[in-house]
Amino acid sequence: MNKDDMDKSSQEYQRMTWDALRKSINGLINKVNVSNIANILPELFQENLVRGRGLLVRSIMKAQLASPGFTHIYAALVAVINTKLPENGELLLKRVVHRFRRALKRGDKVVAIALVRFIAHLVNQQVAHELLALEVLAFLLTSPTDDSVEVAVNFTKECGQMLAELCPEGLRANFEVFRSILLEGDIDKRVQYTIEGLFAIRKGKFADYPAVHEQLDLVEANDQITHQMGLDDEVDIEDKLDIFRFDPEFEKNERMWKEIKKELLGEDSEAEDGDDESGDSGDSDDSDDDEAPAEATTTMQIHDFSEQDLVNLRRTIYLTIMSSVSHEECGHKLLRLNIRPGQEKEICSMLIECCSQERTYQRYYGLLGQRFCLIKREYQCAFDDAFAQQYATIHRLETNKLRNVAKFFAHLLFSDALPWTVFEYIRLSEEETTSSSRIFIKILCQELAQHLGLGKLKERFMDEYMTLTFAGLFPKENPRSMRFAINFFTSIGLGGLTVELREQLKNAPKALMNAPAPSSSSDDSSSDSSSSSSSSSGSGSESDSSDSSSDSSDSD
Repeated sequence: MNKDDMDKSSQEYQRMTWDALRKSINGLINKVNVSNIANILPELFQENLVRGRGLLVRSIMKAQLASPGFTHIYAALVAVINTKLPENGELLLKRVVHRFRRALKRGDKVVAIALVRFIAHLVNQQVAHELLALEVLAFLLTSPTDDSVEVAVNFTKECGQMLAELCPEGLRANFEVFRSILLEGDIDKRVQYTIEGLFAIRKGKFADYPAVHEQLDLVEANDQITHQMGLDDEVDIEDKLDIFRFDPEFEKNERMWKEIKKELLGEDSEAEDGDDESGDSGDSDDSDDDEAPAEATTTMQIHDFSEQDLVNLRRTIYLTIMSSVSHEECGHKLLRLNIRPGQEKEICSMLIECCSQERTYQRYYGLLGQRFCLIKREYQCAFDDAFAQQYATIHRLETNKLRNVAKFFAHLLFSDALPWTVFEYIRLSEEETTSSSRIFIKILCQELAQHLGLGKLKERFMDEYMTLTFAGLFPKENPRSMRFAINFFTSIGLGGLTVELREQLKNAPKALMNAPAPSSSSDDSSSDSSSSSSSSSGSGSESDSSDSSSDSSDSD
């Protein structure tokens, strides 16, 4: 159904706009860099950042964890947004601090270092107060361990220059603690060397670790809004903002955002300027008119509207993939093609297409996709988009092609080449799946269980921080969806993944029965949910069971 023909107050329309908002925000965040941040910001403010507050924060944190080297860019982006919409900056700071504390409790040093870099650059951009930085250092150095000292060293490198300017005494006190740790010699030699390196960096006045890069100094001091937050403060991370919820006042809120957007972007003044410019151009000299066609001709010569270059690129990629002996050789040849920024999706789509055309799945394609994901973050983003596109159009694929595509993405997931956040595109219910999508989910999950083991797969799916990502795969909104999911996983031999779901359905029936259904049609079916859901789930299970039996004969 055409989006323009839909009732704007309906749940279907709101969900469609929500999905479009999520994709747009993700796309803009994924392509931001030092050179284009000034162009990305106006595009970002075109999106409803009040409704999509949780989506924005989630996308930024996901991108930062995937590429910690871009942390200073994301912090600069947040600093600008924070001057216009401080609630967004505060929410991001809350979530970063909250997840940093959790990473420390779990002993996850890699995540802790990435997040502490984010905190450091938020302090550098004055989104967070410098007292938070001193609290972080005090917490890390009170009972020093190899990991905590290493995290503290990385943190001090990133925000040491700013602390030296804003609170030099606090920084000096922490360096005295570093010195005493070094003299005691109770920590690993490698960590001692990092402390010695930190003292050398301090001696050089943090020249290689500037607080704010010149190109990223985008906020005037008078416009900065600094949030006061302690490391031990109890905060509400508002995770419900990340998921779609029906808004009875949707149209009113959209009108309010349009007014806010006009204030942020000054659209009225821009329109007036455009009118003035068009009026002035009419009075311009004849010489200007003579020059205009020449300029237009030059521009037309630059653009290739036939897209022949793109066709040639796809042909070259295809021939390279099909003619290479090993994935290492193929990867090396493809990297030598000098793929321009934005063309990464061509390699991804061609790789998936070639994989789907094989009679049986070839591990060669999974290894090649894994290689590209680990080389460059843009390929991860491209495969993320490809997953969403393939799942949305999975009903168009024949069973054999569908099986190959599912096994390809399973390889990227169990090798951790692709973030597991792609599961947020899947909603497992009778209403929102087809027989093709259920086969895809079945093969995907069975492959993951085969390579990771059921225990580790369950641990991944039950990760507390990823609850919202897997909310569609293990729905808990109403009994009908829960029974459908339980029956589905049981029928494909992965019933062990639904133990918690079964317990919740068993122990809290009244609360679940009173919970609203996820779609507007559920109002008609809520009265007979106990009978119709079991029968419909059963029918779905039977169809998937038949899919399972047909798949069981296939092997790699």
